[in-house]
Amino acid sequence: MKRAFRAAVAAIVVAGAMGVSAQQEPAQPERAPLLPPGTKTGNPTPGTPQPDPPNLANRITLVGCVQLTDPKAAGKSDPNTPSDARFVLARAERKTIVPPGTGTSSAVASVASDSYRLRAIDSQLSPFVGAKVEVSGEMVPDATAEPGSSPVVQVEFVQKMSTTCP
Repeated sequence: MKRAFRAAVAAIVVAGAMGVSAQQEPAQPERAPLLPPGTKTGNPTPGTPQPDPPNLANRITLVGCVQLTDPKAAGKSDPNTPSDARFVLARAERKTIVPPGTGTSSAVASVASDSYRLRAIDSQLSPFVGAKVEVSGEMVPDATAEPGSSPVVQVEFVQKMSTTCP
């Protein structure tokens, strides 16, 4: 009986010691020194360059109707690769959005179009085909574009305004 009592007391003491050690805070890792502004860090895939931060002067916000350019052509390209050949924003109207300095570059200021090619992956825009949307993104300088072709917007944000497009 004494042995059983001693074994129970020993088990309680060991469990208590383990509980106390588990409650202690772990050692804090050393913090990295502060880096100068503009340093690109935090890349989740080593060896892959990070994209440049958005250029507010090239940002544009438009409201219009998302349309497929040519349903047959859309199936020929990789749907997981951004392309400006699959979707168009028709009947587009520019919206003036803050912050100050947005859309002030010469590439954005000189564009006055009612149709824009949308550079995105299929899954980003296909749910919005036929709907009225608000699209925000950066104007893409397109040196290979034919004169008179629609300007290109790299889509960063899409919001449905209406399920149908008038």
